[in-house]
Amino acid sequence: MQELITYLINTPIALYIAVGLFSLCIGSFLNVVIYRTPKMMEQEWRTDCQLFLHPEQPIIDENKITLSKPNSTCPKCQTPIRWYQNIPVISWLVLRGKCGDCHNPISIRYPLIELLTAICGITVVAVFGPTLQMLFGLVLTYVLIALTFIDFDTQLLPDRYTLPLAALGLGINSYAIYTSPTSSIWGYIIGFLCLWIVYYLFKIITGKEGMGYGDFKLLAALGAWMGPFLLPLIVLLSSLVGAIIGIILLKVRKENQPFAFGPYIAIAGWIAFLWGDQIMKIYLGQ
Repeated sequence: MQELITYLINTPIALYIAVGLFSLCIGSFLNVVIYRTPKMMEQEWRTDCQLFLHPEQPIIDENKITLSKPNSTCPKCQTPIRWYQNIPVISWLVLRGKCGDCHNPISIRYPLIELLTAICGITVVAVFGPTLQMLFGLVLTYVLIALTFIDFDTQLLPDRYTLPLAALGLGINSYAIYTSPTSSIWGYIIGFLCLWIVYYLFKIITGKEGMGYGDFKLLAALGAWMGPFLLPLIVLLSSLVGAIIGIILLKVRKENQPFAFGPYIAIAGWIAFLWGDQIMKIYLGQ
């Protein structure tokens, strides 16, 4: 193992290939996370509601969904997906985007998420090189991709991912991996409060809820990773990205749908994580 690590550190091309292939596999797993997490949450909510409203009744017998069970199947014919039909990108191309048994179309989104994860992983390597910052940067990248698509699909940012992400940011920055411990703590606090204040001001003025608590927690997590000084850039970039993508979606979609802000916070946070300091220097003319 030590020889392999030394080889990857000393051979950039091998490191890029290794991270790219690993990220393709992670992207395949993220497809499962994105699809199953909301369903897992719905099961838990139904159970909690039944226990609260009708504690005397037996729990509804459901097949519990986890990230590993049940095995993946075709949604139409329920045929189990074999291991060789689950190779990232390649299997989709070989099967021509269809189920191997019933030929039901398989969404192109699955290989695209796998490719996106690989491209983002390789980008992290290009920015940080073979360092500890790269390893934790890959973790942040994978979690942000999962949160982006979960929120885009369901307008949910699960605590099971945002809170551990924040805890990890505070933990690694206790060793000043990306910023100082003090900066990390204040980044978490200010990241949460700035959107929380906007939320309550909007609610007082309009009587409506303009965003969810998940947005506060995600920005707080990004603040824990990067400190408070990049938070204005993240908010500005998220508004810009949200405006551009929002206009495109309004043109594409024929009916009004809820607008999720979390994906744009995640995208802006990832950009700031990699190039925030350079962007701020250019903006300030330094």
